Formats: sequence, C-alpha cells, structure tokens
Amino acid sequence: MSSIASFEAAKKLVTQPGSLLEVGQVDVAGQSLLGYVNAPNSMRDLWMLATGHGEAEYLVYLDERMTYRDAAECVAGFANWLVGQGIVPGDRVAIAMRNYPEWMLAHWAINSIGAVVVGLNAWWVADEMAYALNDSQPKMLIGDQQRLATFATVSEQFPDMALVSVRTDDCSLTTTPWQSAVATGGDLPAAEIDPDSEACIFYTSGTTGRPKGAQLTHRGCVANVLNVAAMGGIYASHRALEAGQALEAPVSAPPPVALIATPLFHVTANNCIMQAGTVAGGRFILMYKWDPVEAMRLIDAEKITTMSAVPMMSREILTHPDRDEFDLGSLNAMGGGGAAMQPDLVGKVAAETKRAKPAQGYGMTEVCGIISYIAGDIFLERPSSAGPMVPTLEGKCVDADGNKLAPNEVGEVCVRGTPVIKGYINRPEATAETIIEGWLQTGDIGYFDEDGFLYLVDRAKDMILRGGENIYGAEVENAIFDHPAVLECVAFAVPDDRLGEEVGAAIHLKEAAMLDAPSLREHLASRIAAFKVPRYVWFLAEPLPRNANGKFLKRELKDVLDPESAD
Repeated sequence: MSSIASFEAAKKLVTQPGSLLEVGQVDVAGQSLLGYVNAPNSMRDLWMLATGHGEAEYLVYLDERMTYRDAAECVAGFANWLVGQGIVPGDRVAIAMRNYPEWMLAHWAINSIGAVVVGLNAWWVADEMAYALNDSQPKMLIGDQQRLATFATVSEQFPDMALVSVRTDDCSLTTTPWQSAVATGGDLPAAEIDPDSEACIFYTSGTTGRPKGAQLTHRGCVANVLNVAAMGGIYASHRALEAGQALEAPVSAPPPVALIATPLFHVTANNCIMQAGTVAGGRFILMYKWDPVEAMRLIDAEKITTMSAVPMMSREILTHPDRDEFDLGSLNAMGGGGAAMQPDLVGKVAAETKRAKPAQGYGMTEVCGIISYIAGDIFLERPSSAGPMVPTLEGKCVDADGNKLAPNEVGEVCVRGTPVIKGYINRPEATAETIIEGWLQTGDIGYFDEDGFLYLVDRAKDMILRGGENIYGAEVENAIFDHPAVLECVAFAVPDDRLGEEVGAAIHLKEAAMLDAPSLREHLASRIAAFKVPRYVWFLAEPLPRNANGKFLKRELKDVLDPESAD
C-alpha cells in the first residue's frame, strides 16, 4: 500500500460513520458546511469532558502543579463569581497576562457560562490595549501585574471596567484578586449556549494598520479541537498501516505532554495545543518566556513529548551547544505552528533527534486554529508541503477573478467549513471582503497537488511573520509616520535565520529634518509593541520609488537594500 493510499485509509477509519469524528454537512446560519455531525455543542461541553480526567496532572508552572480536579474546582469557583458579578452569556471578558495557569482557568470559566473571552496581546503597549478594549467593549479585564500597569495609564477611558488581578504584588487600581474570586466555590453553574455564538475574540493584524477582532464561535472552536484529534488519529493510524498492521478501528494518539512556549493569546497555543490537549487529558508545562536552555531542562525533567513552538524555537534547540547535556529523547514531535517550517529543518529534526519526527500545522485565527497538518514520514517525503486539509475544511486555489484552479496551479488559498469565524467585530466591510459565500480568502498564495496536499509559495501582501507573530507593514508605517520628521516610509520583511523574518523600514525624511535610528525606535516604543519595531532601518536621501498608481514599490526596495547597510 502506498503512503497516500494508507493515509486515505487511515482518514476513512478515523472519520467513519457513527464515530465522534464522523464528518458530514452541517447547517450553519443557512449554509451547508463540512462539520462533525456528532460534535459537542460548546466549549463548556468540552470542559465537562475534560474534568473526567480527575487526578491526572494538568498544569505545571515553575514549582506549581495542578490536577484536572484542582482545575475544575478553580474554574467552577471563578464561573460562579463571574455570574455573581452580573456576567451573562454574550458578555465579553478580556484576559491580558503572560502564560500563567490562570489564563486557561479563566478561559474555561468564561466560556462555560456562555461569556466571551477577549484575548489581549501581552506585548501590546497602552495605546494598542486601549484600542482593543474600546473595540471589543468587555465588561471585565483579568490581568497580571505588568498588564494592569499598562492598563492603569489608560484606565480613565474605562471608568466602569471591572478588574481582576492575577499574581500582583502592588497595584494602584481597585481590583478583585484572583484567589478571592476563585474562593467563591460551588459547582459549575448551568448555562445554555448557542453553538454559533462567540466563544472568543482574538485580534489579528490587518492592512488598515489596526488589528481586527476575529469572532471565533463555539462551533468553530469545537471543530478545531476535533480536527486536531482527527489529524493525530489519522497520522497514528497511518503509521500503523505503514508498519503492516491490520486495523479495524483507528489508533488514538496518546495524550500530549506539551511544552507551551508560545503565547496563549494566539490560536496555536490556546486552541490547537491547550484546548485540544485538555480534552485528551494532556499535561501542560507553561513557560513564562522562551529560553532554549530552560526549554531543554524542562523537556528532560518533565519528559515532554511535544512542543507548542514556532520553527525558530526548534532550530535553537537543535543547534544549541549545550543540547547534549539534556535528555531530549522523550520528544516524539518537533516543528511548529504560526510560521512555515523551512525544508532544511524538516530533515534536521529527524536526523538529529532520537525519535522525534517533524510536524507542522498551517492555520489562521480566522479558522479557529489549523487548516492543514503534516507530520512524520509524509513530512520527510514532502518537506515543502503544508500537508492535507483537516477533515472539516474544504480548500481551493483561485485566480484573480475567483476561478477555481486545477492541481499544481498557483493562486490564492481559500477554505470553507465549520471552523471559519463568524466575522470581524465592528468590521462588516472587512468581513464581506474576507468571507465570500462561506469561503475564507486567506491571502496566502499556494497550490494543491494531485493528492490534495497544500503547498504555500507566498503570503498576504505586506505581512511580516516574525517568530510566529503576524505584523502588517501598514501598522508599522502608521507609527513611523507619527514622527514629524518623516515624509515617506515603507515597512517590509527582511529574512532572518532565527525568527524567519524581521521588520525593516525604508524612510525618506522631510527637507532639512533630522532623525536617526535610535531616536526613531524611541519614538515607536510607546506606539507599537517591541516586536514590531524595525530592526533594520534605512534613511534614503531620495524619495521612495513608486509605480504608476503612486504606490511605493516595496518589492524593489527589498531587493536592493542590503541589511548590512541598515542602521
């Protein structure tokens, strides 16, 4: 049996009629979309399933350890407190903190009463935080010490905002401490939840220069969790079939022991690793911030099997001079999400580890998580591929006129199915432009081969992908243009071995104006998050080149500007 034939046989086993993962047509707001016909109704239902893991260890942070039973008590107590504060289904509650255990506990509690999680980027400066809070209008903000300090500088804009403090030593604001709220206790309160109601709002960068709030639904998030489970089962069953086993039922992927090294305010760590792994009974080790030596120590100590990481993190481990001082043999998968895994890294994972296989998910906030997934020997055979589509998404590539293209023809990647978001809050035009008759226009350029495997060849215009963080040039440009000395500027991606891409900016100043790179970066520090501030800056004596329509020629600038000559 060929690799592809056994893969299709594995997929048929996993999604067979009568199973939890049976795939069929599901009605969503009058549209017939691919979905799991036996799916749980809501994120609350998924959490109720997870609480059955009882005394199994759930969350690990530094020297803190929490079982599923402990977590269930915290979630129920906080949920009761939220209800007592007047939070009802449909209300929004923002979370702004590092990867603390409280992130996930608050998330499950909010969703379990039908309220909506608003995930705020922990790296945002005050202006960015204020924008998202004004845009999403949450009734409450749950924050750690640093995020509450940021909020304090704009708190006069939100006089009625209720605040919950997490791990704070000193706070100038009036807050309810997390431990006091959790101490409410009790059983999880009852709630009726519409599967097509909002479960979460995550912000994704946009070409307007301000991020858009994507409306992830309960149905979409549940579908993503089941897609992760399905792909794990498909690849496990595929390996068994390739080894010559005769299967009458699919092979289940074991519960993960996962290192969470990427932020929980993104779908990679939150939806694809934490949500999916929680239902499976996984154990999660949370990192405050990325450090390759600490990551290797944790892999060794906790016998971690997989990592929530961007590819540069895997590369840093594989190339670290101290790697042999740690036992990394528990890893069975390395790779990443949130950024494309370079083909050379695919082979390095297999060649330089004891048993870890390369793995990569391609996804978007706009589909609540993953679009396609590739792992193991299939990935080694097709190191440039993003893999096959998940079961509840159909995909196509289209030309400039929207016509579907044949296999191996390059065009914009479009996907449709139950994981696709409802839209963007307060952005009806952006929603209408992005989701057309159920089809999400990803902005990514690629093609499908004859076997249905997706290959990405380019990305949305103007987007910079730095270490898994999406940065749109317009957002950086708008902040640069705030400086009175700047006449023209463009921002674009500069290749980087460690992060994949870094931010570069070409600037032409007003006549007789003075500005240097350190002063520019100081100006930007209060306007955009640190990861968006350009590493490479070129000050050009001549006006920036334009095309006949007056648009700056970014590609031409990228081709001629040498990073070695940047400030």
